[in-house]
Amino acid sequence: MFRTGLNPYGLTYYLGLQGSGGPRANPDGRGLEGFIGIAEELGARSIELHNAWLTALSDGELQALRERLAGLGMQPIISYGLPWEPHADAIRSARALGASLIRTPLTAVLCGDRAAKGAQWPVLVASTRAKLNEFARDAAAAGLTVAIENHQDFGSSELLAFCEEAGPNVGLCFDTGNTFPVAEAPLDFARRVAPRVRHVHFKDYRAHWSDEGYRLVRCAIGDGAVPFSELAAVLAEHHRTLTASLEPGALEARHVRLFTPDWWTGYPPATAPELARCLQAARRNRLADDADWRTPWELQADGQTLIRYELEMIRRSASNMKAIGLMK
Repeated sequence: MFRTGLNPYGLTYYLGLQGSGGPRANPDGRGLEGFIGIAEELGARSIELHNAWLTALSDGELQALRERLAGLGMQPIISYGLPWEPHADAIRSARALGASLIRTPLTAVLCGDRAAKGAQWPVLVASTRAKLNEFARDAAAAGLTVAIENHQDFGSSELLAFCEEAGPNVGLCFDTGNTFPVAEAPLDFARRVAPRVRHVHFKDYRAHWSDEGYRLVRCAIGDGAVPFSELAAVLAEHHRTLTASLEPGALEARHVRLFTPDWWTGYPPATAPELARCLQAARRNRLADDADWRTPWELQADGQTLIRYELEMIRRSASNMKAIGLMK
């Protein structure tokens, strides 16, 4: 049921996206061309394109890219950042490439850490709602669907409320690994949001437990805690087909400090059984307590080691998903 491809965010060093031009950035990043090359190698049937790559292209270059992707059998999805970019650019890219869907996170919050925003959290939520509603209106006028991602900031019920307010052209980009940062089990999350899912990020983590909670450490998709076959069955109850992107997690582990009282600031109440299911799910394929959980990026590895690490992981991820029928 999935038209599975990939997005660039599990290959950030290889593609030159990691480091934002800082001393550890990759000046020889492969960019859009390198990304298309990997997608073609893996047999991608969809491709989620970093919109900042597209804004620099002329109308003629976008038309040529549209024809090229069509020739490769890749359905384009635009990946845009509501907190950082004007949405008119994403709409232009989508229309030029014939993409019907734009994916976006809602905030820059990670690790479920609303407490870091303090009293500004409600202000951020209100601002996000206003921006999303404006974006949804303009996207609807262009005949486009908006897919808001569970990007380690909002829970399932909150995201559904955003969708209901923003309108029928707004659904979810369901990131399978990003339920753990907001203390929800993947299957619980999926059952709540499944009818509104419009795109999927296949992401996986292995949890390393700490006194404050757990660190979520990137791994090949299918080697971690996420129950992909069961999730696919939940989504299949509501959809005949969906696009999906392979996305190994970030090069930095995400420390979710949900054993500390302050972490829960700003969250709606959760029941004990719900939290128990999340904690139990995160134990699957977990890292040993004495394991070194750090990625090569966190260990200050050299560039060639980082590139090899990312490429090996995305290739193993594709192999794993093909083995269970979630990628052709």
